[in-house]
Amino acid sequence: QNDGRLRLSRQGVIFKNSKTGKVDNIQASELAEGVWRRVALGHGLKLLTKNGHVYKYDGFRESEFDKLSDFFKAHYCLELAEKDLCVKGWNWGTVRFGGQLLSFDIGEQPVFEIPLSNVSQCTTGKNEVTLEFHQNDDAEVSLMEVRFYVPPTQEDGVDPVEAFAQNVLSKADVIQATGDAICIFRELQCLTPRGRYDIRIYPTFLHLHGKTFDYKIPYTTVLRLFLLPHKDQRQMFFVISLDPPIKQGQTRYHFLILLFSKDEDISLTLNMNEEEVEKRFEGRLTKNMSGSLYEMVSRVMKALVNRKITVPGNFQGHSGAQCITCSYKASSGLLYPLERGFIYVHKPPVHIRFDEISFVNFARGTTTTRSFDFEIETKQGTQYTFSSIEREEYGKLFDFVNAKKLNIKNRGLKEGMKQSYDEYADSDEDQHDAYLERMKEEGKIREENANDSSDGSGEETDESFNPGEEDDDVAEEFDSNASATSSSGEGDSDDKKPAKKAKVVKERKARRKHPESKKGKDPNAPKRPMSAYMLWLNASRERIKSDHPGISITDLSKKAGELWKAMSKEKKEEWDRKAEDARRDYEKAMKEYSVGSKAESSRGERSKKKKKKQEKQLKGKAERKGASFKSVSSSKSPAKSSNESFKSKEFVSSDESSSAESKKEDSEEEGAPSPRRSSSDSASGSD
Repeated sequence: QNDGRLRLSRQGVIFKNSKTGKVDNIQASELAEGVWRRVALGHGLKLLTKNGHVYKYDGFRESEFDKLSDFFKAHYCLELAEKDLCVKGWNWGTVRFGGQLLSFDIGEQPVFEIPLSNVSQCTTGKNEVTLEFHQNDDAEVSLMEVRFYVPPTQEDGVDPVEAFAQNVLSKADVIQATGDAICIFRELQCLTPRGRYDIRIYPTFLHLHGKTFDYKIPYTTVLRLFLLPHKDQRQMFFVISLDPPIKQGQTRYHFLILLFSKDEDISLTLNMNEEEVEKRFEGRLTKNMSGSLYEMVSRVMKALVNRKITVPGNFQGHSGAQCITCSYKASSGLLYPLERGFIYVHKPPVHIRFDEISFVNFARGTTTTRSFDFEIETKQGTQYTFSSIEREEYGKLFDFVNAKKLNIKNRGLKEGMKQSYDEYADSDEDQHDAYLERMKEEGKIREENANDSSDGSGEETDESFNPGEEDDDVAEEFDSNASATSSSGEGDSDDKKPAKKAKVVKERKARRKHPESKKGKDPNAPKRPMSAYMLWLNASRERIKSDHPGISITDLSKKAGELWKAMSKEKKEEWDRKAEDARRDYEKAMKEYSVGSKAESSRGERSKKKKKKQEKQLKGKAERKGASFKSVSSSKSPAKSSNESFKSKEFVSSDESSSAESKKEDSEEEGAPSPRRSSSDSASGSD
């Protein structure tokens, strides 16, 4: 169900889950049977142990059978048997129960197998048994239910349906609260899921009973236990890591976090007699215990789950605490550097193991220089950013990361600063400011570059928000003089420099027009050449799909990257040559394209100039025609007004004044001599 790494040694078989870090260790003396068979994708290996457990591993190649068979025969004294699954497609057969496995067989060949640990519920009906399964959050499609029809037979007075159900329930992961709890902790404060819960401790599972929700957590789903001191030194976190997580609707809780006060004590009596306690827990627990509440809860959980409790190691922050205050996803919390990983509590809880970390990065804070960000990227590509960490924690955290030999991404970004890292790694605790000095120097360099690249914009921002000069800037920008100054400044030659404020307005207009003047990509331009890897990928994509049928796009990209990385140098050189040829062809085509585009642009400019000249000539002719028309109409208007004697005196005087004003404007616009018109006006006025 999960990816991981399998290692075969003389001592046994070890499998490490890549997602959870959980390790399955099978001793060589416990192996009872080994089966090799063909599965959906490649070949698989099924191992059966003497105590009934079954382990299945897929993803082998057919060519690896001989090597595995010889290894099993030499070191485990086992014959690796080859058994094929039945593919007849029949839906009737025989059910066999073997250890933790239900096998549906046709003849001697198995059709499918169901691990009974995945069964969450088993119900019976008339001649029918229904199995329900735990939901797998990692799979896109999950099998939720299987129904078996059991023919009615009465052998030895036993109902076959009930016998089938009892066989399933004896091995299934079905939680039934039968019997009394070993002990109960009342009203414990829980951070995730939030609320106060009564915790009832049963032999095989943990029962959280709250006012709204109930959760039953099998001990088999508990991965790790953490006991973490709060930064205030008055409280303790007890963290339980779960896989699979508990569910509430669409919400998944991978961590159960309890918060205790150090001052709270409890006296505990287990609901078992002393002999049973001694036999089951072998001295780890006693019938009557007393002490701090967090100590009692952690002690009982450790004994029942049978896992170690992880506590912070030798890390100590600037304030003396074993954690660092920071923020993750806009929520404040505490980051604990552990001996084998980092854990963040509490919203949302995050646990990152060192073996899944690709690199870490120290970045300057985005809002202030008093803090920095600590970034972690895993090998799967997931990135975690813990921000707002006080700068006094630089040295302590960097020493810790360096001591754990984690890759630091920004180590030696500048050659002059590389030595600072080496000295810092070997320095004593008194010299913890080396990394801080490096960050200051880098900040100064970036600020100088920013100031050089944006001189005017910085002045413009300061001026626009200066209350003393705000009115002047607004008048300068919006009155007619500002626009005239900016336009004349653009049209002048380079040796004329505008004033400071005119420069601000000019830059604003240029910045506003910049997106409008952005040119689109020419579809006729030659396409950029592909790299050697992309040429190889295009040629090999169909082959990879045929070798791995049903592979997704992301998995295909990962597989292609692995194949390219493993390719020999000689084969890569062949694709490098093809990429070089493609690059030369691109450069040649680009030269031809640039020559053609220049010629086309010059023709376009000439046609624009010619068109502009024609428009100017037409405009001049129109202006001259308009001027002559106005002069003729103005000379005729006095005679017309004298002939029409029936009009009132007021109407004539208004007409004369309007005609006089129009004549005056025409004379100013056309520059024609006005004495003759004024004499005619006076004559008409006397009439």
